[in-house]
Amino acid sequence: MPTGSVSPFRSSGTVGLAAGALSSDVRLTGGGDTIVVTNSSSSVAFVRFGSDGTVVASVADMPVLGSSKVILSINSLITHAAAIIPSGSGTIYFSRGDGSVA
Repeated sequence: MPTGSVSPFRSSGTVGLAAGALSSDVRLTGGGDTIVVTNSSSSVAFVRFGSDGTVVASVADMPVLGSSKVILSINSLITHAAAIIPSGSGTIYFSRGDGSVA
């Protein structure tokens, strides 16, 4: 693929996580090296990824602004995600697949 080109994101699985003031985690579905994290709440969320269900998110982890999404690169060892919304609650969606989001 030429430099600077974009390959459309192809989701292979999406899970939702009810997040609030305490960290909670979810097992990711699908496969691929890209994950799109969508924060449907109006508050900032913090996310963390790990290889098992003991992963815990804190305010020191990756922030995802309210009502926004980020695209991240992950590897095949990542099987779980955790999120926390310190000043609110809402659903965080994790969509795993390959490609980019414009």
